[in-house]
Amino acid sequence: MPDPSETRISWWRLALLVMVGWQASVPLRDSDWGLFGGITFGVHELGHLVFMLTGNEFLTVAGGSLLQLLVPLGAMWLMRDRGDALGVAVAVLWLAASLGNLSWYIGDARELVLPLVSMGGEGDDHDWSYLLRTVELLEQDKRIAAAVRGAGWVAWGGALLWGMRHGVRRPARPRW
Repeated sequence: MPDPSETRISWWRLALLVMVGWQASVPLRDSDWGLFGGITFGVHELGHLVFMLTGNEFLTVAGGSLLQLLVPLGAMWLMRDRGDALGVAVAVLWLAASLGNLSWYIGDARELVLPLVSMGGEGDDHDWSYLLRTVELLEQDKRIAAAVRGAGWVAWGGALLWGMRHGVRRPARPRW
């Protein structure tokens, strides 16, 4: 990491961080998808297929939500290994958005009012209704959803602080 006295703020990086941060807050504030929605949905559905290989129904159902969280964590790890501080912040913002999205899904486990897309067609169960019923926590859906959303806000705030501290700076002089 360069010495902060030898760096200056890159305004385009700051603008990108603010825009991505704003979009990542959308699913934390509302059940809307925001910027990361499409890819998060695709990763969620892929998770069901990947975990289907375990042959375990519980893991197959949970796999969508698991992969939805693991992929942004993997992206964060890759960006960290590359030394890309802004990339780390964006990946953690994606994780925050994913947690926000997931919290609405968990909170809908009893009400079942969110529109669902299913690969299996009619009659498929709501993932979190099934998961929480199986572990006898269905009555706690709102409390669990609030905790997941709270974790999303913590990740969101941490990503913005990290990004502001490390991700928006660039060397004052070219390295070459």
